[in-house]
Amino acid sequence: MSFRRQLHDTSRRLYDPRVADVGRIIEDDFMRLQEYYRTPKNPIVLSHGLFGFDTLQLVPWSFIPPIQYWRGINEALQRNGCKVIITAVPPSASIERRAETLMRSIEQRAAGQSVNIVGGIDARYMISRLRPTSFKVLSLTTVSSPHGGSPFADYVIEFIGKKRLPKIYHILERMGLETGAFEQLTTEYMRNNFNPNTPDVPGVRYFSYGALAHPGLFSPFRASHSIISRIDGDNDGLVSVRSASHGTYKGTLLGPSHLDIINWTNRLKWIVRRLFGQHNKFNAIAFYLALSDMLAAEGL
Repeated sequence: MSFRRQLHDTSRRLYDPRVADVGRIIEDDFMRLQEYYRTPKNPIVLSHGLFGFDTLQLVPWSFIPPIQYWRGINEALQRNGCKVIITAVPPSASIERRAETLMRSIEQRAAGQSVNIVGGIDARYMISRLRPTSFKVLSLTTVSSPHGGSPFADYVIEFIGKKRLPKIYHILERMGLETGAFEQLTTEYMRNNFNPNTPDVPGVRYFSYGALAHPGLFSPFRASHSIISRIDGDNDGLVSVRSASHGTYKGTLLGPSHLDIINWTNRLKWIVRRLFGQHNKFNAIAFYLALSDMLAAEGL
């Protein structure tokens, strides 16, 4: 980070009361793969977020391979000796329903075992409210998860209008989508309902990361990033740094958008940057290998 940029960021955080302490700025720690990563003793559960999936076959009975949500991440962790469990929950269902599905999925794959979960607010609910007994949760690591809700969700719901919401939900449900998650992502719901009623469980380690992106002109996150920035400060296009902080905050990833974090980076963007002599400073595979190394260092 240049001195000018560092001075600018520091001054913002000194004088902008909206911006929470973003912890350590992680600029190039995960720029490239290291030669060695430690492996945690217990399985890692990868649990996707809103509109996520495990694998997606766009064209049934086609030669086109299915799309992997955790692109390359699962394979890299397994090559490093990690036991990985990938779960799938209803992509837009309520937190409660997603948490119940997550618990059943882990029960089927890891009964009697201890696990480390990389997930979000569904996993927080499962650990705190459902209290699974057939397996033990050692840790939950969230990466840019909206613990404080999303001002963009507030904006969208206000823009649609509460009177029109039932019609929109009806259309989505006719398309096969559940709608329970949408209003639960608002800052009001998370502040007044979810967080007060979902305390951390003693004995479970909670870690979190946030991300700070600056979307380009053609980024799909340009509008949402601008809206969140005005209300809640630095963000990755969908989740603010302040909202992402929960438990032991490990730091703020500088550069990646919400999709970059799960390795859905546009390859063309990488090529263009290289042509202009720019370097990508975030490698999602390096990040998740380092995350597993962190869990191993914690004895998990």
